[in-house]
Amino acid sequence: MERTLIILKPDAVKRGVIGEIISRFERVGLKIVACKMIRPGRDHYYEHYEGISKMVSRRGQKAFDVTLAMMEEGPVIAF
Repeated sequence: MERTLIILKPDAVKRGVIGEIISRFERVGLKIVACKMIRPGRDHYYEHYEGISKMVSRRGQKAFDVTLAMMEEGPVIAF
């Protein structure tokens, strides 16, 4: 069985569209085996994106910092 990590950004949580997004996955036959609301810290994101140095050098530190700030605005849903 293949497993995939899906992370819904803080703006999806804020807009209240989590149920609709999960429903779309389920409608196409995907099974949600776990779901958790978390608020990862900066260290967690750096650990998750261990290849970060490649992305930062390609797109620039400023772009990564903007993305990271957006992800830190609130909780995310991981499933």
